[in-house]
Amino acid sequence: MKSNTASMTTEQKRSLMRSVASLGEPKRLQLLQSLTPKQRIDLKHDWECWARDKQLPPAWAWRVWLLLAGRGFGKSRTGAEWAIMKARTMPGSIGALIAPVSPDVDKVMVDGPAGIRTISHPNFMPEWLSSNKILTWPNGSTALGFGAERPSRLRGPQFHWTWSDEIAQWRYEESWHNMQFGLRLPWEDMQPQCCATTTPRPIPLLRDLLKRQSTAVVKGTTYENRANLADEFFTELLSTYEGTRRGDQELRAIMLDDTPGALWNRALFDWSGFRVLEPPSLRKIVIAVDPATTTKKKSNETGIMVQGVFGHGKDSTGYVLEDLTGKYTPSEWGEIVVKAYRTYAANKVIAEVNQGGDMVVSNIKSLDPGVYVESVHAWRGKQASHEPIAGLYEKHRIRHVGQFAELEDQMATWSPESGEESPDRVDALSLGFEDLMLGAAAGVTPLVGRLVHQRRSSRE
Repeated sequence: MKSNTASMTTEQKRSLMRSVASLGEPKRLQLLQSLTPKQRIDLKHDWECWARDKQLPPAWAWRVWLLLAGRGFGKSRTGAEWAIMKARTMPGSIGALIAPVSPDVDKVMVDGPAGIRTISHPNFMPEWLSSNKILTWPNGSTALGFGAERPSRLRGPQFHWTWSDEIAQWRYEESWHNMQFGLRLPWEDMQPQCCATTTPRPIPLLRDLLKRQSTAVVKGTTYENRANLADEFFTELLSTYEGTRRGDQELRAIMLDDTPGALWNRALFDWSGFRVLEPPSLRKIVIAVDPATTTKKKSNETGIMVQGVFGHGKDSTGYVLEDLTGKYTPSEWGEIVVKAYRTYAANKVIAEVNQGGDMVVSNIKSLDPGVYVESVHAWRGKQASHEPIAGLYEKHRIRHVGQFAELEDQMATWSPESGEESPDRVDALSLGFEDLMLGAAAGVTPLVGRLVHQRRSSRE
């Protein structure tokens, strides 16, 4: 093996590594042991030697490199290596690292398992000032970190390059547009570029990017990185998602169409005015909770939705404010619910208690006796509960404050005809809007189907 691969072309490096890989293990070990410590470090950090073809940037003057790939493909490693390459070959350049939420800049893009600082060569290790979200390399290149949940922060800064991670999970498309306006600094004869890494979802932003001639589209699956994934991780993914529509999206990176028989379709989310940055002054806000009954590995999630309503009666408009759904212990989801109740100055918590009985109410009351909790027992099928809410969407009477990726996926892919249980996010969604927009207090004839048990706070 040559002691220095720096002067070799990419194809020469790949050919060399294929030759090494074809050797038996004893000879490979002997070859590696013949290298000096510095040569071993250089080889370890020579990405062109190790990357798969799809992990190297396309060889033409694209503006956006859109890497649509399944979970575990190596998207984060690809984006991080590309950012390092940009910083190294463009001394003094300005980049941007944009994650769905601000903490993910630290936890994924910079110091994650495949983050920039984790994989950097020791002689080109950047310094990370977490408080200001600034990454600085030894040659003067810098990258500013942003969370896409705050579009206004991307209004103004300008860049030579950006790595935008999991763009299909960004809550506000406005963040993408603001980033594009800032991606305007040329470097010598190179135009500004963006590497966008994401698992696909059929959202307008991705559909638009796929149509553009300036977009280099690369697609990959989880299976392509099998050799680098833990056996347990891979086996768990296959047992859970293989052969399902969710698996097609999350493993094979297939853009899903609407599910036949689903109560919602994507067109309901695409009309002008459906997504807003801020809601109006809302008349009423509720925290809707559909609790899981167990906390085992394969337990359902606890659906927690923050929803509000503007106006009265048949002229009212509903708003989805936040989706806090996740896998939690009772104490964990109780704390999340109480915090949301206070943060949003909500009027009440409304909880489905078919499974948990008074445990739901007592769990919340034990954390804060002042929370007004209303518990409901559903005695009819989920389809009958969800159909009126789907009708409100069809009438354009519900809006989303930003994008809710997981919720919208569940709405558009669950079909009552499938025989599967309705998803937890959807259950909580219907629970909240039935109270806000279809109950007696909303000025609309209530739907018979739920028995309501009120638990008022001690101060009332």
